[in-house]
Amino acid sequence: MKKRALLSVSDKTGLVAFAQGLAALGYEIVSTGGTAKALTSAGVTVTPIDDVTGFPECLDGRLKTLHPNIHGGILAMRGNTQHMAQLAELNIAPIDVVAINLYPFKQTVAKPDVTLEEAIENIDIGGPTMIRAAAKNWQDVCVVVDPSDYQPLLDELKKGKPSRDFNFTLARKVFEHTAQYDALVAEYFVAQQGIEYPETLTLTFEKQQSLRYGENPHQTACYYREVKTTDGDLVNAQQLHGKELSFCNINDLNGALALIKEFAEPCCVAVKHATPCGVGIGENIDEAWHNAYEADKVSIFGGVIALNRECTATVAQAIAGMFIEIVIAPSFTAEALALLTKKQNIRIMTLPGITDHVPTTAHEFKKVAGGLLVQSADTQLYEGIKRVSEALVSPEQQAQLDFAWKVVKHVKSNAIVLVNGKRTVGIGPGQCNRITALELAIQYAGDACQGAVMASDAYFPMPDCVEAAARVGIAAIMQPGGSIRDQDSIDAADKHGIAMLFTGMRHFKH
Repeated sequence: MKKRALLSVSDKTGLVAFAQGLAALGYEIVSTGGTAKALTSAGVTVTPIDDVTGFPECLDGRLKTLHPNIHGGILAMRGNTQHMAQLAELNIAPIDVVAINLYPFKQTVAKPDVTLEEAIENIDIGGPTMIRAAAKNWQDVCVVVDPSDYQPLLDELKKGKPSRDFNFTLARKVFEHTAQYDALVAEYFVAQQGIEYPETLTLTFEKQQSLRYGENPHQTACYYREVKTTDGDLVNAQQLHGKELSFCNINDLNGALALIKEFAEPCCVAVKHATPCGVGIGENIDEAWHNAYEADKVSIFGGVIALNRECTATVAQAIAGMFIEIVIAPSFTAEALALLTKKQNIRIMTLPGITDHVPTTAHEFKKVAGGLLVQSADTQLYEGIKRVSEALVSPEQQAQLDFAWKVVKHVKSNAIVLVNGKRTVGIGPGQCNRITALELAIQYAGDACQGAVMASDAYFPMPDCVEAAARVGIAAIMQPGGSIRDQDSIDAADKHGIAMLFTGMRHFKH
């Protein structure tokens, strides 16, 4: 009996060559609608689907393949004599190859002006049914959803029957494909109803690249991307030079990008172990770099540098003289690239959308044992600034407090950030108590504490931080407020002539 292949694809990439290869191997090509037209135009002999079903396509193409002559031919187990006898009795021919890719739902709903009706009509029904049936019967049927598998399948067929492992791989790809497809449809429906947290949550990601290892060499790791991204998302960055990215590199880059997007002015962020170690702003990127470097000349060693303006030769010359893991910027001058590429291992990344301030995701996820924590992204800064001290805040201090507040939002809790001028001078991250975080920041800052301003990601439960700030000459403090003992800290600020502002919004980062 002549073997049959059913081809019905929205993506016509490689279609004609694949069909010609199957025909050369003696396969009868059964096809539908636009696929049949494309093949016929290319000179491939095609059997129309309605010749097999004995029933015309109808309902504007909604119904064409849902028929026993199709699904019986796919689902029959060749080694089951009862199945094969029933096929013969019902005059159903087996279908041995199924090549289908689904209606382009993902591409359709990505269009900004898509209507609900258009989205609905791009939900495939027959396609998923056929490929799931073929994947279920993987031992007897070859099923292809990815055009890159056309040639490997032809190569296997030329050798005879494809191996079990090859067919199982094709079947596995089908269920990955349909799972993602259904997840995207469900996500679209959920969004149409404005539901933030649905009863069930199915997330889908696409593989970006394998990683050398995880946080440590004994851990494996991989990098996946969301299906829908914006130009400013890290997954859209291009690597121009250097070693392959690691798990920790990507994590550090993500933290650097999240922070630098808070700033419209020229800014440089240095990150080490997912924590900002120096942040500088300036009239231009050279000044911003200088301020970030001066913020902490020690911790920047082996760190990640993010710039929100084109990397200049001046910045590149400075970076080339030290050990830096990664530099990411919207672009690099030719001279800057020439300087940096002399260093074999430094990773050079471009992300033109680095200045895109649109939130990259509506939600954040944290995996816990046996579950997943989901929260809305922290995209705000203040609820409303309120001065609670007798001392006033000068315009210069207010600018520095705003700067410090943007940084402290992105530092692990408990967090303290000290700013003097256009740079951070001390960052105290991730401590179990706030006074220790402040003591660390003060230690980093040294003499630069005098006249500096301070931001705390959460309120002060006692006045010890204000007292410590007064001892080193800190002039102004910004904190959320909200402690039942706020007045103690306010009184301490008034006692020492320190200006204090409440923001009404905390920024814990765990």
